[in-house]
Amino acid sequence: MLKLTRFAVVMAAWAFGLVVVSTAAEKPKITSQDQLPRFEYPVTGPVTDILTDEAAYTALATAVRADLEKLLADYDIEDRTTLQGIIGTLMSMDFQAGDYDSALAHLATIRELESKPANKLTAGHLMESVIEARSIDYATDAAYRAAFAKIYAEKINALPFEIVGDNIKSSKASAEIVTESLLVGAMESQVQPGVDKTGTISGDVAQGLIGRHVSIASYIPLREERAAVLQAFIDANFVAKADIWAARNVVLTDHADLHPVTIAIWDSGIDTAVYPDNLWSNPAEKADGIDNDENGFIDDLHGIAFDLHSNREPELLAPLTAEQQAAYPAMRDMTKGLLDLQASIDSPEATAIKQHMGSIEPDKVQQFFEDLGLFGNFTHGTHVAGIAAAGNPAARLMAARITFDFRTIPDVPTMEQAIKDAEASRDVVAYFRDHGVRVVNMSWGGSPQGIEAAFEANGAGGTPEERRVKSREMFDVALKALTEAMRDAPDILFVVAAGNSDNDAEFSDLIPSGIDLPNILTVGAVDQAGEETSFSTFGSNVDVHANGFEVPSHVPGGEEMNYSGTSMAAPNVANLAGKLLAVAPDLTTSQLVSLITLGAQRNEDGRINLISPKRSFELLAVVQSE
Repeated sequence: MLKLTRFAVVMAAWAFGLVVVSTAAEKPKITSQDQLPRFEYPVTGPVTDILTDEAAYTALATAVRADLEKLLADYDIEDRTTLQGIIGTLMSMDFQAGDYDSALAHLATIRELESKPANKLTAGHLMESVIEARSIDYATDAAYRAAFAKIYAEKINALPFEIVGDNIKSSKASAEIVTESLLVGAMESQVQPGVDKTGTISGDVAQGLIGRHVSIASYIPLREERAAVLQAFIDANFVAKADIWAARNVVLTDHADLHPVTIAIWDSGIDTAVYPDNLWSNPAEKADGIDNDENGFIDDLHGIAFDLHSNREPELLAPLTAEQQAAYPAMRDMTKGLLDLQASIDSPEATAIKQHMGSIEPDKVQQFFEDLGLFGNFTHGTHVAGIAAAGNPAARLMAARITFDFRTIPDVPTMEQAIKDAEASRDVVAYFRDHGVRVVNMSWGGSPQGIEAAFEANGAGGTPEERRVKSREMFDVALKALTEAMRDAPDILFVVAAGNSDNDAEFSDLIPSGIDLPNILTVGAVDQAGEETSFSTFGSNVDVHANGFEVPSHVPGGEEMNYSGTSMAAPNVANLAGKLLAVAPDLTTSQLVSLITLGAQRNEDGRINLISPKRSFELLAVVQSE
């Protein structure tokens, strides 16, 4: 299953903690998510009972604990993100059971092994504060809340804002908008349909339910106190981070002798009206809506497009229905409000979304999520395109539209559709080759687990182990087709987004970011100061990092919005590649990769490799002078 936006990732991060644990030696090693055992648990009655009923929760938690403890005892799991999920669930269960010593021991391990500085510093303060506040007897609930707020403030105020500021803003947004109704509604719309068919849930869903139960029981009741503490910390310490990118940038607007360079945006489509001066045009076509080059396709004047089921379509931006067009302004405002909350910006849209989400009823949650997903998909490709073309009048944008599903319950995966999708991938790359594309931006991704989740959401695919096998087979069809197609296009540089799940791309079997080829650059996200974002996927496959935090660009219609994600970091690298080719069109892909990677600068611990357009152009000047 392919995904674009990081909204679902953000929502999950708000509900759960991230934790890791060390493993014992001399155990079978798990080096891929595909090797992990799958678990299954029976559910009798509404799945939301697990969120709100202690008896239903306890029955599930007892079974999950036994499986997770055995998993840790039997295997050496090398992936930290996977361990974070396992130990995080155990920690939540210990906390809920009142075994605070064990919960805090897990937290100590988290802090010891967490790699990202901001995540290390902010991990677990909420749980710690609740534990400390509960250690004292209070006459009233108000007294308990006041004590919690005091303890929480002491912990938060001791943090270095310059490192943790972005995490704190995200935590504040979580406190303001994540309610019991939101979590209950999400489970009713996303999980209950599958449970109604099978009477079971997978291990992944079970861990999610446990985390949500703990949030509802212990953290959501303290929403107001949490938000107030975090806002006070922001108000007292906020200093805008220095922006390193303007000084590193290269703008070609006044550069002489530029050569047009075709940059394909393989994404959700482009509103071509937004970029009239940077469009690629197919020389074999005319703007008449008629197939003029006898290729059997309809009007590919500015690119190529496929619908949700990989059928060719003429529209380079998926058309909205009349109902969706009418709802578009509200969807835009909701999205802007969420983005403003994430950035701690006090705007009318932020106020409105807080009020809306604070009062949303469970039966309205599905529509809310689907509206956000539709808007995110609809605007994503246009936003990415603007980043890729900025400051380069020689850039010629080609649209290559994929249609992403925004529905809460997607279609049931089938091998027939997997084969069709794979053929579409081959056709798209062949289209790139045939029309002289030099750079392709791919700000999307998929994984076997996404396919497994689609099976489960539909109550299809059999047992979790049967779903794993089927999903792997379908995924391998896509992986093989995409890998072979890109390998067979050595003159094209494919720039891919690493992902937004704070995980290892290779372990998680992500495509395209888990594919390793000489003509692929995988890009992680940093912020305006060059510091790694909390959400960015990492690992040995991540070649360089670029700005992926509150990056401005245009959405359909021409309005400017700030989006965050590795989806925004990748086109910053595609932008650099396009500029280098505009000045030196004879560069090979290998030379292009070298100029970008050798021009980048690693930080002291080696995790971050920041692109530097100016340094890359300095290297180009040296190459041209030889």
